[in-house]
Amino acid sequence: MKIGIIGAGFIGGTLTRKLAELGHEVRVSNSRAPETLSELAAETGATAVWSTEAAQDADLVIVSIPQKNTPDLPSNIVESAKPGAPIIETNNYYPQQRDGLIADIENGTPESVWVAQHLGDRGADVVKVFNGIYWKHLLEKGVPAGTDGRIALPIAGADGAGKKLVFDVVDQLGFDPVDGGTLEQSWRQHPGTPVYGKDYDADGVKKALAEATAERTAEWRA
Repeated sequence: MKIGIIGAGFIGGTLTRKLAELGHEVRVSNSRAPETLSELAAETGATAVWSTEAAQDADLVIVSIPQKNTPDLPSNIVESAKPGAPIIETNNYYPQQRDGLIADIENGTPESVWVAQHLGDRGADVVKVFNGIYWKHLLEKGVPAGTDGRIALPIAGADGAGKKLVFDVVDQLGFDPVDGGTLEQSWRQHPGTPVYGKDYDADGVKKALAEATAERTAEWRA
């Protein structure tokens, strides 16, 4: 499968390593020149490209950048992906810690819906996952399906082939996929919710999602 990754930080870099290891054809980019990713490319076999080239002809695109940088993305950055290719969005809104105040999110727009709005026509393809797992656990704790205590990850997005593909990728990486509802319901996995940052199994994730409330805790408000 052809996978384009925009953002090569802890989550983006980890996904580059793991997905390339699984045999996928990975193109990875950051906010700078491809040459700055030469070590990651040499290590993984991924191809380092400009961010505007990462999604080209991709079956799956992953956007993993600081939330505050989302409006700086070119409006057509994911348009070159294959029709219907899901756009995984891993971001979190950290107003006090990094991003500053983003008014729409503060006023109740779910973080991933806000990201989708910045991706134009491809916003309908956005799926939320990987935002709540510690990157070292994503790198090291994937295990085969059926393993007792297998970590589960909530996935929010529109039902259909794109979401199913994301379920398959999560399973390939060694984690149990759990349906987190629509993108509009992705607030259930935001920072501060019961599931965020936890290594629950599938039953634990379902319980935590059900216990979530939409109100942001003080730590995660501007």
